[in-house]
Amino acid sequence: MERPILYLAITNHGFGHATRTASIAATIQKLCPEVLLILVSTAPRWLLECYIEGDFIYRPRAFDLGVVQTDSLTMDKGATLEKLLYIKKHQNSLIASEVNFIRQNRVNLILADIPFLAPGFAKAANIPCWMMSNFGWDFIYRDWGGEFTAVADWISDWYSKCDRLFRLPFHEPMPAFNNITNVGLTGGSPRHSPDDLRSIWRITAPVEKTILLTFGGLGLQQIPYDNLQQFQDWQFLVFDQSAPDLPNLVKINDHKYRPVDFMPICGRVVSKPGYSTFSEATILGVPIVTIPREDFAEATFIVEGITDYNQHQIITASEFFQGTWNFLHELPQLAKQSQPIAKDGNETIAQAVINYCHTKDSR
Repeated sequence: MERPILYLAITNHGFGHATRTASIAATIQKLCPEVLLILVSTAPRWLLECYIEGDFIYRPRAFDLGVVQTDSLTMDKGATLEKLLYIKKHQNSLIASEVNFIRQNRVNLILADIPFLAPGFAKAANIPCWMMSNFGWDFIYRDWGGEFTAVADWISDWYSKCDRLFRLPFHEPMPAFNNITNVGLTGGSPRHSPDDLRSIWRITAPVEKTILLTFGGLGLQQIPYDNLQQFQDWQFLVFDQSAPDLPNLVKINDHKYRPVDFMPICGRVVSKPGYSTFSEATILGVPIVTIPREDFAEATFIVEGITDYNQHQIITASEFFQGTWNFLHELPQLAKQSQPIAKDGNETIAQAVINYCHTKDSR
């Protein structure tokens, strides 16, 4: 029996797509260690290793770009359009070089989150392409109008060639896809005991006064850290290495720790709208404080998702950037839906991949 080989193609945008794909890759590896994982991403290898404990092949390649950003909230549409048009012009050679690699490595299945050229690789290599996401890039770009409309149409056309979509919660309709399976929330699980975290990082504040500030891989330069002076007996945890040294600010500077590891000892997570952080916090039942993003269409669905299924506070940008953070003295609002949301996305997708690999073997 040949070893099943899975090629995971990851969108080149921030860290969220990389961490949610890596958490599913880790579940596949745990349930079926003989599957060989090839992770295709420009996210740093250490980030993927935070989620995947076993071996994998790392192929640093980018086939899309998401949105060109200077930080977590600032977008450069002009540069984004220029790069998309470059990819469109060179799509045939991009596909050809990757198909070569896929054939040489005898890949059985592509799982993509959610670079639009992946179905092109699969069609040329004559293997299936499955995808997973809560949004497509066609949806983001279409919302911007103008020259982006034609780009969105081109991307929708690629997505329509995908064999199966696992549609994550907090999703837009994703109409380009023809075969959709809805799944539960996905994400990593905490790896360290609360007592160990508290002693290693000297976290002494009670849970309700311990706040995680996390703004994804792109960070956020203008967090108003001065506000922390109003909360002397609280503790704030950040992964931002450029943050100032303050007595009540704990800077997590060891790559083996992830935001999800600290969530169980925090009373709230303060974050931009991002699927991975919101999903992990909702799985663990940790309230979210967030600032809506007006110019990123996906954000509306993500904010709606936590409003429905998690305790939450939706604050304005001016409350966050110019205010005194009084919102921390208020209680979060309760979830609107009484029914809990499904939390088994990792297992559902992993099991489908493993079943496919096994039936392929027995044919």
